Amino acid sequence: MKTKHKFIRTGLGLFLLATLLLSACSSNEPSVFDTSVTSEDTSVSRVPWDYRIVEGTVGDLIGSDMTVLPNNELMPNDGNYATGDKIWSLQYMDAEMTTDASQRTDVNLSAWETIKTFKSQEEAKKDMDNLKINVTTEVDLVGVYQTKYKDQTRDFAVVELPSGNRIKQPIDDARYKELEKKKKVSVKLEEVHDFADYDSAYAKFRGWAS
Repeated sequence: MKTKHKFIRTGLGLFLLATLLLSACSSNEPSVFDTSVTSEDTSVSRVPWDYRIVEGTVGDLIGSDMTVLPNNELMPNDGNYATGDKIWSLQYMDAEMTTDASQRTDVNLSAWETIKTFKSQEEAKKDMDNLKINVTTEVDLVGVYQTKYKDQTRDFAVVELPSGNRIKQPIDDARYKELEKKKKVSVKLEEVHDFADYDSAYAKFRGWAS
């Protein structure tokens, strides 16, 4: 009788173990063998990306708002514009940046959004020039490398921007030799500031300083 009970307990234990294993296989939860990148290995951030000035014409006046042609975009009529007036719109674009564990970054750009209108192009440009600033500074040079395919050789440099993301730029043989042993390099950057939070800025590579 004891032997019979022992077999029953053993069989029940094996059944429970099999059930747990099947449950683990069918579950969407990552296992210890899962090699996919998890949220702990990626970082997602939203940064200011660009501004532009677009010429338009005031269309219909709707209460305290107006439509801006040709796209009939509805905007507050803060400048007391009349139908038919020429105006210049300052538009904004931001970006969602996802960086994985290998420092590779995917960028998703938003649609353009009008944030302010002006009576002249000069006024709009003055505002935009405060939000997009060109600077020259030193950044970390991650390294240079070459790729070869048949008889062609291509040279690249990888730099780390102040925001922490890394970018790759093609370079010629002369610059490859110049940068080969350097740890820092002087570059031109464009700082794009957030119109709602000026201290929030994103630096974009705009060329080598020398």
